[in-house]
Amino acid sequence: MTDVTRKDFDEVMVPCYNPMSIIPVRGEGARIWDQQDKEYVDFAGGIAVSCLGHCHPVMVEALTKQANQLWHLSNVMTNEPALRLAKKLVELSFADKVFFANSGAEANEAALKLARRYAVDEFGEHKSKIIAFNQGFHGRTFFTVTVGGQSAYSDGFGPKPGDIEHIPYNDIKAFEAAISDETCAVMMEPLQGEGGIIAPTSEFVQTVRELCDKHNALLIFDEVQTGNGRTGDFYAYQGLGVTPDILSTAKSLGGGFPVGAMLTTEKLAKHLKIGTHGSTYGGNPLACAVAEAVVGHVSQPDVLQGVKEREGLFRAELERINAKYPIFAEFRGKGLLLGAELNDDWKGRSRDVLVAAGEEGLMVLIAGANVVRFTPSLVITPEEIKQGFERFETAVAKLYNA
Repeated sequence: MTDVTRKDFDEVMVPCYNPMSIIPVRGEGARIWDQQDKEYVDFAGGIAVSCLGHCHPVMVEALTKQANQLWHLSNVMTNEPALRLAKKLVELSFADKVFFANSGAEANEAALKLARRYAVDEFGEHKSKIIAFNQGFHGRTFFTVTVGGQSAYSDGFGPKPGDIEHIPYNDIKAFEAAISDETCAVMMEPLQGEGGIIAPTSEFVQTVRELCDKHNALLIFDEVQTGNGRTGDFYAYQGLGVTPDILSTAKSLGGGFPVGAMLTTEKLAKHLKIGTHGSTYGGNPLACAVAEAVVGHVSQPDVLQGVKEREGLFRAELERINAKYPIFAEFRGKGLLLGAELNDDWKGRSRDVLVAAGEEGLMVLIAGANVVRFTPSLVITPEEIKQGFERFETAVAKLYNA
């Protein structure tokens, strides 16, 4: 096998990423080891993907079994893992119908196309406006990145898809002013992830649902990051008391194997007739077999309750460290999608914290320049949490005392 290093990335990869210097080579649970066999505790989880950690037995078994049976067909035929997974997702949610894709962006693309097609079929071409929110993130296809509320990601690629309006998250007055009978759909994260771990107020999310109903607009929940147990409910909407019309899910759905899905009602699904949308790999037997195992494990009541208990451990450790080295202004989020916002003296330094943690053998994330983000395995052990925060404390102390 050819030896490779971080230097090879600069030589052969498109430079749209700036990866860390380490190259992980193996993982187990909430730990990984790099090429030099240095161990890291993983509080990043592949950006809320590795919901069962690395190489969990239920995933390895599902993949190994399916790899010896059937890899790929195409959507000229269906397959057993896809059907079993779809039935499970319907059982666990409001949905009647499922469309499989390969990623969150693809699931969101399908959701947006369905919303536009439904509006055209039922109300006419004039009903095409999409409302989304500042600092939202919905993927990197040109449609989804334009609906996402961060123009830096969509600028510079020519004319953008039109009839999309962005307003502040949690701003009821702005939303009331924006929505009308011309509105086709509202797309929102039930807990903003990339935008800084921002939760919706109960009044805001209830108002969004009510006004969508009033104006015959569809409510799309992007649960790519919040879904599959991440917040302590299987889907975050279940903890908000508001049900969307369309839901997108990915990331944790496959626990690390690429898979995404759009969930919706029978009433809406019938508008995606044969030929109106598709995916070569969507519903792939390998992906669906792994996702079936992940969903079956994560949806167990004791696992979901365990997420809420682990949230308490994370918050207690963050409060303890911040009492000694006060660099954070607040901790927010839900379940194991948590953000630590830096205070005024430390604004703009979230990446410094990430790098310092990495040097101490801990992987964390950021959500913008001012928020350190934590999205670990949902089954991370209390011992791994304790050891990870020991390393985090060392990293924060070094920054604080520098």
